[in-house]
Amino acid sequence: MTRVLLPIADGSEEIEAVTIVDVLRRAGAEVTLASVMPQSRITASRGVVIEADCLLDECANTSWDLIVLPGGMPGAEHLQTSKLLGKMLAEQRDAGRWLGAICAAPAVVLGRHGLIKGYRATCHAGFRDELHAQVSEVSADRVVVDRNLITSQAPGTAMEFALQLVACLFGEKVAERVAVPMACASSAPG
Repeated sequence: MTRVLLPIADGSEEIEAVTIVDVLRRAGAEVTLASVMPQSRITASRGVVIEADCLLDECANTSWDLIVLPGGMPGAEHLQTSKLLGKMLAEQRDAGRWLGAICAAPAVVLGRHGLIKGYRATCHAGFRDELHAQVSEVSADRVVVDRNLITSQAPGTAMEFALQLVACLFGEKVAERVAVPMACASSAPG
């Protein structure tokens, strides 16, 4: 079973978090929502209440095929200040396993932890100046894959991003199989 960890916090972007979980589960991934807050129930950036499956420390000793971060503020800042998550992200990167981040998360979480130096990435337009100091190239593309890193821009790119995560984990045929019933124009960006 392909195992995916999606950390969330108060202020996480709900469109991004829920789209990622939904699409990956349609592909057959086992997705765990883990709160970095002291409680499992978080209030997302637009007031939607989301119940995580567990707290982050309950899944810290698990090996993940992908750790993917939603954006949203102050959600990304809460993710960034979690020492445990920072350690898990560094181990994930160092092991060559997949990392994903969308919206503010590439700059605010991965960049501030120094985990994406030398990578090509994208993020929300409001964080591109910060990202320039953290990566080798900031792309204007909606979704960017560079080695084991997948990044995307904002809630409006969440579906493309989620389908690209599926393509990276399961292959293009599975991404297409997931995309068609949802009436997506294409599976994942090329």
